[in-house]
Amino acid sequence: MFSTRFCPYCVAARRLLEQLGIDFEDVAVDGNTELRREIMQASGQRTVPQIWVGAQHIGGYTELAALHQQGGLLPLLNG
Repeated sequence: MFSTRFCPYCVAARRLLEQLGIDFEDVAVDGNTELRREIMQASGQRTVPQIWVGAQHIGGYTELAALHQQGGLLPLLNG
């Protein structure tokens, strides 16, 4: 997950992953314009968080939460 420290959607994504007991890497892009530009190019999105599972781009918090509610997150992580 690429995020900023105080973004409310980043906080919500961290909270969801932690509640599910999922280990994740949280890469801060605060103040790192080059990394943020690379993430924008890779994801096609300008916002944070941007979340990947392996090479698969999930999206932001809204997409992560929807994937979990639809029952697709845990199988994706375990598959």
